Amino acid sequence: MTSPHKRSGALDVIGMIAGIAVLLGPVLGYLRVVPALAAFSLFALGGIVAVITGATALVASARGRGFGFGRSLALLAAMVFVFTAFRSGNAPRINDFTTDLDEPPVFAFAATRPANVGRDLSYPAEFAPIQRDCCSDLHAARLGAPPAQALQLAERVAAGMPTWRDTRVDAEKGTVEAVSESTVFGFQDDVVIRVRPDGTGSIVDVRSKSRDGKGDMGVNAARIRAYVAALEQAGAGTS
Repeated sequence: MTSPHKRSGALDVIGMIAGIAVLLGPVLGYLRVVPALAAFSLFALGGIVAVITGATALVASARGRGFGFGRSLALLAAMVFVFTAFRSGNAPRINDFTTDLDEPPVFAFAATRPANVGRDLSYPAEFAPIQRDCCSDLHAARLGAPPAQALQLAERVAAGMPTWRDTRVDAEKGTVEAVSESTVFGFQDDVVIRVRPDGTGSIVDVRSKSRDGKGDMGVNAARIRAYVAALEQAGAGTS
């Protein structure tokens, strides 16, 4: 039978490894040393192990037993991991959001990017009822400016979004496409903005889709809200 001392030592080692993984994942992602999904997987796996080891450490503490550095590190890593997980709230397990569920904007330039070759970039019909339940506040921007002027404004606002890059404009189709890259892990999401006539003004729809994962922790919906708000503010008073 393994002695309590040896079990404690093993847990300290496991806790230390888990804690290092939780730290190393974001660092490797931030430095772009490994793919975003690999960096996040390292963080998530370390976090899960840290939660288990940290819980064991708390039970031991409640029984009057001390615990070493490894389990203390695991407890700290577990707190970081749980905090990160809860920040996403009740975000659904979908990764594609749009302001027009009946006729979502279509990705054109995004389909030519190497990372998207062979991928189906159409909006999944089964996502629509899920989005309606979770994010009914997502809406298109309505501008007083005619489409040509609204497209220029849409491009200018897109270029000013903090994490957006590689902005492309198709004046004929009335679209703007861009890539949003997360700061820490480097996840890349595709964004398309569509401008169409709306009476004497314009209606601007937005769609944001993650390249990785089944869920997005709410980032795509938040991105659409931020862009639409910025566009509406920039377009106030246009005619």
